Amino acid sequence: MAEIKYEIKESIGSISQSPKGWNKELNLISWNGKEPKFDLRDWAPDHEKMGKGLTLTIDEVKALRDLLNGLEL
Repeated sequence: MAEIKYEIKESIGSISQSPKGWNKELNLISWNGKEPKFDLRDWAPDHEKMGKGLTLTIDEVKALRDLLNGLEL
């Protein structure tokens, strides 16, 4: 299996932290040298390990924002 290369271009923020110290973070990440995308996933404190996550384009982030803004929380 090929190694996955990533570069965190911008750390936007942390949403939560697990008891084991992993943070659920929203970041702007370039995967394998491609155009950066918004990325939401769990990260180990040193960013050396990661959990499964979700990557979104700017248009998808805007659509998600609009959906969330329509909720009554």
